[in-house]
Amino acid sequence: MKQPITYELLHECKQTGARRGIVHTPHGDIQTPVFMPVGTQATVKSMTPEELKNEVKAEIILSNTYHLYLRPGNKIVKEAGGLHNFMKWDRPILTDCGGFQVFSLSDLRTITEEGVEFKSHLDGSRHMFSPEKVMEIENDLGADIIMSFDECCPYPSTYEYTKQSMERTTRWAKRCKEAHSRPEEQGLFGIIQGGFYEDLREQSAKDLIDLDFPGYAIGGISVGEPKEEFLKMLKYTAPLMPKNKPRYLMGVGTPDYLIEAAMAGIDMCDCVLPTRIARNGTAMTWNGKVVVRNATYERDWGPLDPECDCYTCKNYSRAYIRHLVKANEILGIRLLSIHNLRFLTNLMERVKIEIEHDNLLTFRNEFYKKYGYER
Repeated sequence: MKQPITYELLHECKQTGARRGIVHTPHGDIQTPVFMPVGTQATVKSMTPEELKNEVKAEIILSNTYHLYLRPGNKIVKEAGGLHNFMKWDRPILTDCGGFQVFSLSDLRTITEEGVEFKSHLDGSRHMFSPEKVMEIENDLGADIIMSFDECCPYPSTYEYTKQSMERTTRWAKRCKEAHSRPEEQGLFGIIQGGFYEDLREQSAKDLIDLDFPGYAIGGISVGEPKEEFLKMLKYTAPLMPKNKPRYLMGVGTPDYLIEAAMAGIDMCDCVLPTRIARNGTAMTWNGKVVVRNATYERDWGPLDPECDCYTCKNYSRAYIRHLVKANEILGIRLLSIHNLRFLTNLMERVKIEIEHDNLLTFRNEFYKKYGYER
């Protein structure tokens, strides 16, 4: 069977082992490592597809299985011709499995071997997500890359709980593969779990690799643990993943975590962070965060970031954007969202260049110093 998702390795950084590659999908190629904007409800908040393509230069976006199942419903999206046609986005899409959202409803859900019974956060109605149900939803949504249903352990969790959870995730992954009805059109990725226990991560990776998915993700880190714990588990788990397939680190979007992920050999990352902090009046810049709502910027006629090439920075001042944010004008959120998303896609473009020049470690050190991170 021809795989819909394949990975082509172009170069490995001699300084770090970071990978420069291409993920081939039915809706086009993705140059990696890549940051993927999150469009939870079939929209990246306040952005049109044209802005995402032309201003942000996004190559792939995410949508969320849990939210789209509840509203408008996967059958509605299927009737529309799938997510690509529904939201008028003609580049690759990845749908997560909804597991993280379901498990974050800790007071509203019950986990069994069959799946997870939960109450909708919208109206309290009861629903059941099993691996088979999640595959039905993701097949209806029609994304290029779909994720198997996993259990995301909270941090911290005991060894015993984490082991049971990881083993259940593997059993669910097998059921997902068996239930996946469009394997020639949609690439199903397995999700490596195991919390913060190296032997469990190793077992999870081995068991999932035996199932031969076209790509693999690391789940269950960047869930509130200290940075040193995150880095330790990232650097341990990434080398366990197949070299000839895409490697995806779920839920990571701060500049330092994106660079560290690339250095560990990760190809794909996603996060809601850039649009979320935009709604709070915060911009990421090459010199660190700018909280534009602060009074400091009331008469600042310069751009958010003099080093940025985005539409916002080419056209508007910090003072104007501050005014919009303070006045609760939607345009302020839109302009900050364009900038933050472009900042991260720009950062990853730079990371790709530094990998090609075997210079990523040097770049990381320079970037940290300029951005204000401690190494």
